Amino acid sequence: MPEVMEAEPVLKVAGVSKRFGGLQALSDVGITIQKGQVYGLIGPNGAGKTTFFNVLTGLYTPDSGSFELGGKPYRPSAVHEVAKSGIARTFQNIRLFSDMTALENVMVGRHVRTHSGLIGAVFRTPGFKAEEAAIAKRAQELLDYVGIGGFAEYKARTLSYGDQRRLEVARALATDPKLIALDEPAAGMNSTEKVTLRGLIDRIRKDGRTILLIEHDVKLVMGLCDRVTVLDYGKQIAEGTPAEVQSNEKVIEAYLGAGHAAH
Repeated sequence: MPEVMEAEPVLKVAGVSKRFGGLQALSDVGITIQKGQVYGLIGPNGAGKTTFFNVLTGLYTPDSGSFELGGKPYRPSAVHEVAKSGIARTFQNIRLFSDMTALENVMVGRHVRTHSGLIGAVFRTPGFKAEEAAIAKRAQELLDYVGIGGFAEYKARTLSYGDQRRLEVARALATDPKLIALDEPAAGMNSTEKVTLRGLIDRIRKDGRTILLIEHDVKLVMGLCDRVTVLDYGKQIAEGTPAEVQSNEKVIEAYLGAGHAAH
C-alpha cells in the first residue's frame, strides 16, 4: 500500500474521555488522520468504538478532548454543525428516508451546501430553481458513482440491503466532506456485497477522500486501511500499520486472539 505523504492532518483528536455514570467509556483516546488515508478503528464489543464515533460526530458531548479538522479547532457540538464543518457519517443501523427516492435521499445530504434559504424555497425564485437542478444533477452523479444510478427513482426501502448501504455512502459524499466516517458499513453484508463495498471504499480513497472506518470485519480493515487504532475497554492499546497492529501482543490477547481474527 503506498505511503501517504505527511501533511496537515485532516483530523487530529487528542485526550478524548467520556463517562456514562460509573462507566468510563473512553479514556484519553486520540487519533491523527492524514489526507487520503483510510483509517481503521477496531476493538471487541464494548471497546468504545461507537462512543468515540458518536463523540466525533456530535451525538455525544465529550468530558474532555481537543479536536482539529483541516488544521482548525473544531468542537463537535451538534450533528448538523458537524456536517457543515466537514464530517459526514453513515450509521451501523441504516438511517435512510425510506419513503423518499434514492435521488431525494442524496439531495437531502447535498442541502447542507445550499445557499438559497427559506425565502427562495417558499417563492421558488430563479436562483432556488437553478440550485435545485444543480443539486439533482450532482445527486444523480453520486448515485452513478456508488453503482446504483439506475435506481434513482426507486423508494429507498425497496432497494436491497447492500444498495441501501451504498445509498448511505452517496448521501454522505453529497455533503462534500473533508472526512467520511463509516460506522460498520459491512454489517449484515454477504461476501459478495463486502467485495463490492471494498471496491467502493478503495475508489473513494483513490479519488482523494479521507475515510474513518469502524468495522468488525478484521479482514476488511486490514486489507483496506493505511493505519489502525485498537480500543479495548475505552483505552487505546495499539496504533500503527495493519501489520504492526496484527503483531501487537496486546491486540492478539484482547481482540485477534479472542476468535475475531479473519481466517
